[in-house]
Amino acid sequence: MMMLDSGATAKGPMIDLLPEKDDDGGYASGGWKSEDGRLSCGYSSFRGKRANMEDFYDIKTSKIGGQSVSLFGIFDGHGGSRAAEFLKEHLFENLMKHSKFIANAKLAISETYQQTDIDFLESEKDTFRDDGSTASTAVLVGNRLYVANVGDSRTIISKAGKAIPLSDDHKPNRSDERKRIESAGGVVMWAGTWRVGGVLAMSRAFGNRMLKQFVVAEPEIQEQEVDQDLELLVLASDGLWDVVPNEDAVSIAQTEEEPEAAARKLTETAYTRGSADNITCIVVKFHHKIADPVETQQHMKVKAETLETQQNIERNPEESWHKSQADPTEIRRS
Repeated sequence: MMMLDSGATAKGPMIDLLPEKDDDGGYASGGWKSEDGRLSCGYSSFRGKRANMEDFYDIKTSKIGGQSVSLFGIFDGHGGSRAAEFLKEHLFENLMKHSKFIANAKLAISETYQQTDIDFLESEKDTFRDDGSTASTAVLVGNRLYVANVGDSRTIISKAGKAIPLSDDHKPNRSDERKRIESAGGVVMWAGTWRVGGVLAMSRAFGNRMLKQFVVAEPEIQEQEVDQDLELLVLASDGLWDVVPNEDAVSIAQTEEEPEAAARKLTETAYTRGSADNITCIVVKFHHKIADPVETQQHMKVKAETLETQQNIERNPEESWHKSQADPTEIRRS
């Protein structure tokens, strides 16, 4: 179902490409293709073996300042679903409204992540809840790809058949993350796995008020040019990555032509391999061989002129030969 988000009309309509709510949180999938045919995506979300669904996801597209913009996000909640749902509802809306979104996308993404975290904590201040969420997002602005991450959801790309991670999971045992946490007065300890304060198994997250001093929502951001080698993009919650290595994810996604089928196959693979978590993923495929309408029109004009010249040569070879001697550029051959 496609919906126009009236809150974004000042910069052109923002189209939400997903339903407001999945059927019952058990399983949902879908797909979309851009108007110019250069981009297609599919999503698949499965509750799996968990009693509750705490994964959320979002896909939006718009035009800002003449630039085509597409946004993809995975939000994996913990301790409840409210934080992840809040991100689905607000993160991309806030980003699209940022005054520097086009001029300085990295700054806009970083500031939007952190401000949205502040907004969420403010919305929860009168409750006893203390849930949190990851966010792994991919934002396409023209031919630039910006991947931002907080937590242990992950985004990878395939370039010339090679799996390349564009995010590094925020785990407390990462040396740089452990140093940051301890410098802020926190502790990292083993409790079945490495945890901040013996509680949280990730070092950055939205929400988590009680650990906010140590568990920040500042994203790490990587930028890529969308070139001919970029084949596909996979974003997923850790329910996938816990049992499907990066290389396997690319190989599996490439076996399906349609990205929705690829996303479904990835979630099914994770489930059959024993994932005990919610499993959600988005697959984006890039189609570089789509002809540019302007270039095609120019090419067809040249071909028509060439054909006309060749036909003139065939009808009047002697006249054409004399003409070419006077103007060698007159005869063009394909």
